[in-house]
Amino acid sequence: MPAAALDSASSVASSTVPQRARVVVVGGGIIGTSVAYHLAHAGCRDVVLVERDQLTSGTTWHAAGLMVTFGSLSETSTALRRYTAELYDRLEGETGLATGFKRVGFIELAADRDRLEEYRRVAAFNRYCGVEVHEISPAEVAERFPLARTDDLLAGFFVPTDGRVNPVDVTMSLARGARQQGVTIAQGVTVTGVTTHRGAVQSVVTDRGTIECEVVVNCAGMWARQLGALSGVNVPLQAAEHYYLITDALPGLDPSWPVIEDPANYGYYREEVGGLMVGLFEPVCAPWKVEGVPADSSFTTLAPDWDRMGPYVEQAMSRVPSALDAGIRTFFCGPESFTPDLSPIVGEAPELRNYFVAAGLNSIGILTGGGLGRLVAHWILDGDPGADVTGMHIDRLHPYQSNPAYRRSRTVESLGMVYQCHYPNRSMRTARGAKVSPLHDRLAANGAWFKDVSGWEGADWYAGPGQVADPGPLTWGRPAFWAHWAAEHHACRTAVVLMDMSFMSKFRVQGDEAGEVLERLSANQVAARPGTITYTQWLNERATIEADLTVSMLGESDFLVVATDTAHRHVETLLRRASAGRHAMVTDVTSGLAQLNVQGPRSRQLLQALTTVDLSDAAFPFRTAREIDLGFARAWCMRITYLGELGYELYVPTEQAGHVHDLLVEAGRDLELRHAGLKSLSSLRMEKGYRDYGHDIDNTDDPLSAGLGFAIAWDKPGGFVGLDALGRRRAAGPPTSRLVQVRLTDPEPLLYHAEVVRRDGREAGYVRAASYGHTLGGAVGLAMVGGDEPIGAAWLDGGSWSVDVAGREVPAVVSLRPMYDPTNARIRG
Repeated sequence: MPAAALDSASSVASSTVPQRARVVVVGGGIIGTSVAYHLAHAGCRDVVLVERDQLTSGTTWHAAGLMVTFGSLSETSTALRRYTAELYDRLEGETGLATGFKRVGFIELAADRDRLEEYRRVAAFNRYCGVEVHEISPAEVAERFPLARTDDLLAGFFVPTDGRVNPVDVTMSLARGARQQGVTIAQGVTVTGVTTHRGAVQSVVTDRGTIECEVVVNCAGMWARQLGALSGVNVPLQAAEHYYLITDALPGLDPSWPVIEDPANYGYYREEVGGLMVGLFEPVCAPWKVEGVPADSSFTTLAPDWDRMGPYVEQAMSRVPSALDAGIRTFFCGPESFTPDLSPIVGEAPELRNYFVAAGLNSIGILTGGGLGRLVAHWILDGDPGADVTGMHIDRLHPYQSNPAYRRSRTVESLGMVYQCHYPNRSMRTARGAKVSPLHDRLAANGAWFKDVSGWEGADWYAGPGQVADPGPLTWGRPAFWAHWAAEHHACRTAVVLMDMSFMSKFRVQGDEAGEVLERLSANQVAARPGTITYTQWLNERATIEADLTVSMLGESDFLVVATDTAHRHVETLLRRASAGRHAMVTDVTSGLAQLNVQGPRSRQLLQALTTVDLSDAAFPFRTAREIDLGFARAWCMRITYLGELGYELYVPTEQAGHVHDLLVEAGRDLELRHAGLKSLSSLRMEKGYRDYGHDIDNTDDPLSAGLGFAIAWDKPGGFVGLDALGRRRAAGPPTSRLVQVRLTDPEPLLYHAEVVRRDGREAGYVRAASYGHTLGGAVGLAMVGGDEPIGAAWLDGGSWSVDVAGREVPAVVSLRPMYDPTNARIRG
């Protein structure tokens, strides 16, 4: 890439860098320039962007330049894409530099029934989010892209306003826009470290001098992991080979034709200087430089592996048969970074305050770059990203995922997931077995089918003792294990089940000020009475939810905090930062305590047979937390449920977990005890309307709209974080958006996520999470719905409700109260 072209939009490298800036952005690709641009436009102009070589020299320069809003079932991701397209459209008018954005349109091809189902679901949700999507016939696909073979197609999904952009041009335009607002851009500057003070960023050290700063943003792309490691920050991304080819001039190919994408054949296609560009996302990819990306790697091209890629190239080119007869002008291979779960790595690092990361874009950096830059800028300046970030937050990831062996294994699968059919029951298959419960072998002997649960092997369902679990083919319909799942569900409702939940995040908080720290964090009152477990939310100062968990007061200065697996590092970070300088010690005891949940109407009978502690309702009421004896073991027993039945959670020292498990199984034989997995957990909790942070509630919700007002201790001494803001929300009157339970009246269709909900034929919201209610007799989910008036039972009852399931409108009923056991009679048993 000519240096002159780069220098036209940015400053050249200088012998020194500014001595101070409020924010230092590291990395001059599409993400770094977008962050700098949006910081400046938000009023923060004291920004320095440092780039070790030239702008775009990492991976931006060789990006394919697709600008596509179609394809995501995430409201956040879709919003990022839409804003990005709008930004690229208007940027030239602001900066005078063209972005090369051409709204030629985009077509997603569905060549099999499962992809048709997926894209119909995506299309309905994307329309709800404001994307203009049309389902078109194979003949209409041929009209818009005449060179494409369409004989095997079932449909196409056409977005007329999507298209293509020039990645280098748009980066230069963002850079100029940032400079026009006062941002300093320094090229040829290498960052060698970050200094800290009391756990926060203090300065950025470069080979041209040190820049004192308040915030650093790691936008170093495929170098982000190595840069983060210099400061002890975990950024587990890995570069992999990424391919595209460009044919010689192809007769009849028109540059105004839409971009097409054919995941079944691993390819995307668009015109490029008269030839056809064919990009590839092969199902099995090749990691590049696991040991570390060379520091001097710029505008890097790799030697193509024809032997490995040949079959994929041939299959991809079969979609445009005339391309097979054209010469190949370029067969390009360049590195691009991918993450363990194919979601970006964004947010403030848990290891270091004011150290932000925006990297690991998994080939969607160009089409989300504008939106992501704005999100990060708001997060830095306001403390509020302005969107649900639970799925992309850096603290969802763990240090072991940066291990070379892990990255080498997982990345082989990650790139290929881009074009896989995104079945609801799919679980990653590589880098497995990293974390197992102490009961793993016992669960396997009972026929467990394991899925990846934040790196743990979690039992999803059971085939039965001595059986080998066979999940059958992936499907959007009823899976082969449906009967096993239903049996586990019904066993919990009628008898008793045993669930291994050892993957849950567990923290012991001890010390003279432990109670004060937890009361300040918790919206509920958690330190009033020893021997009590309390369900609570942790809020931020805006009164939106940061965590959803339980706090058990084990003693006057001894507490156990239990959160979901996905919230592990987020909760730990909140705890450690809140307790800094206080007499409150936080210990991660996740590995030290196995968690066995005993749930169902016969759970008390089962446990009472094994302990000398009186478990009667009078002696051991709901929300009791007490240490009990179980055979040779001591265990903390919490009378609480997430399934809607009488039940108990047992926290057992890891070395005694097997002993307790075997006692429970033996004593449960006459009580019809059954092992139950995570599929049952989901369906049972969904019938009861129990929330799950990161799925049906997130950082954009407050407890009132989420239906969690019952867990607020408004008048507790000292208050809690977010009390003032929450009080203002309450004073403003009933919320105009509420999380409600939704059930389909037809027992056959299935709900998963992102299905659009309608009231009287008008869009009212969408399903955030769902399962199948084996007791209720239909698919059931939780949906955030809203309108122009306060949401109450009268508004819900006064409308006719339906849900769009892959293009089919299915009648539904909605409720603010749990549809299963609304009076909690079964829980209090």
